[in-house]
Amino acid sequence: MAKAIIFGAGGQDAYYLDQLCSKRGVECIGIPVGGGELHVDIKKFDQVEALVKQLRPDMIFHFAAKSTTRHDALFDNHETISTGCINILESVKRHSPHTKVFVTGSGLQFKNIGKPISENDEFEATSPYSIARIQSVYAARYYRSLGIRSYVGYLFHHESPQRQPHHISRMIALAVKHIASGNNDILELGDISVKKEWTYAGDVVEAIMLLMEQDNIFEAVIGSGKAYSIEYWLECCFSLIGKNWQDYVKIREGYKAEYPILVSNPTLIKSLGWKPKVEIEELAKIMIEQ
Repeated sequence: MAKAIIFGAGGQDAYYLDQLCSKRGVECIGIPVGGGELHVDIKKFDQVEALVKQLRPDMIFHFAAKSTTRHDALFDNHETISTGCINILESVKRHSPHTKVFVTGSGLQFKNIGKPISENDEFEATSPYSIARIQSVYAARYYRSLGIRSYVGYLFHHESPQRQPHHISRMIALAVKHIASGNNDILELGDISVKKEWTYAGDVVEAIMLLMEQDNIFEAVIGSGKAYSIEYWLECCFSLIGKNWQDYVKIREGYKAEYPILVSNPTLIKSLGWKPKVEIEELAKIMIEQ
């Protein structure tokens, strides 16, 4: 039986990847941030090395990260994302060179001028989070030059019921569920004209696996290529309970968004035969009903 290690096992990507692996007969060993029951901290080389040496898995997925661009997460993101990436890659080089490694990239590490972003576009370090992602990509490229099959998937915004409550998609969905049950919650939001992708996480992990199953393309943007405003997400969610979002939303004055739009150009990953199955309206329904 094929074997995979998933670092960052507490997140939504790991949740759906584990389900996909189970369907394909792949045994998954999940390592949450902090180590979990196996006491393997991705920040500690000796612990990562020992695990890789013991299991010699077919695949390793590096999803571990603190999902924030805030400056106060600088050291945490550097150690988890960047150092964690090198710990994995060096362990594979020393003990399991046949292992394929997936490194998570982000749409936020690219220069964003409002146009669809592809894997060939220029990087730009606009936050500690983007710095860590950029460092990881260069590490993946270096180890690839040494013969390690290291893949990078640049992920754009993707959502699911497994999202943490502080993410805007889940925050709105949870508020709508409360309102549907009779509560009169008032949501305070920033700039709802901001446009981003609302791809389903279950679709995204299928693209990740498709990327890992071939040996010609090693870096690809993974996203729907479709951008919708936060306002449209509000409309999708509130329409499911027959209410107007304007009655339950307060706009925060003076809020400045990081960007007006963030959208991918997924031409390359689609050339491998992938396309997202869940549209934004269906995603809203999934997140309200689950």
